[in-house]
Amino acid sequence: MRLLFLGDVVGRPGRVAIQNLLPSLRERWSLDCVIVNGENAAGGFGITESICEELLAAGADVITLGNHSFDQRDALVFIERQPRLLRPINMPQGTPGRGATVVPTPQGGMVLVINAMGRLFMDPMDDPFTAVDRALEQCPLGSGCDAAVIDFHAEATSEKQAMGAYLDGRTTFVVGTHTHVPTSDVRIQPLGTAYQSDAGMCGDYDSILGMTKEEPVRRFLQKTPGARLEAAAGPGTLAGLAVETDPATGLALQAKAVRIGPHLEESLPSFWE
Repeated sequence: MRLLFLGDVVGRPGRVAIQNLLPSLRERWSLDCVIVNGENAAGGFGITESICEELLAAGADVITLGNHSFDQRDALVFIERQPRLLRPINMPQGTPGRGATVVPTPQGGMVLVINAMGRLFMDPMDDPFTAVDRALEQCPLGSGCDAAVIDFHAEATSEKQAMGAYLDGRTTFVVGTHTHVPTSDVRIQPLGTAYQSDAGMCGDYDSILGMTKEEPVRRFLQKTPGARLEAAAGPGTLAGLAVETDPATGLALQAKAVRIGPHLEESLPSFWE
């Protein structure tokens, strides 16, 4: 099975990059499932229903979120009627939406996607490790699904690595989101789970985390209230993780960072070319 995960979509540049590139990549790489983190898709803050539909139409099978899940207030409503839009599974009980889903692939396989959020340097949440455990108990890799994917939206690399180690051998891959900077630690762990600390963002890298540079720099210099952060508007780069699975186990056979666009060195999965 061929899986593609794309990191945080930041504003219009990220959306345009996905619209322009993802349809051809699905065909060129014969992708079975595409997961996109869309929590910054609406100008850098949250997601709207129309943008959600836009990303799905471009080729995403599942959209995950994070700490900006409900920055756009209408998300509290439309997330209930969109089963392919996930918010972190360890948000408090009663939060609208769902944190996990199972989607079919064109070849008849089933992919479990779980969205979880870290607790270090983040908003208070329930225990993500226990929440992910419960989801995997309900749909274990190998018997309940053919692939299991975890988007761990977290600040601390240590917490992300701990989640990767904790789930080694039980999921296809664990990939971090939230920091918007692609890490160079893509690897397959000893028991077969692929891992990357952060997939990076889909957006304009001539920026500060996808935002225009002036206001973030000013805030570091002056530490006073100022203008609202705005998403940068330059050409977008696609960033994420490509994983090929072992059909017998659902674990990872190959994994490679994906980067397509300006400002960053290109990275492509040669095993699909």
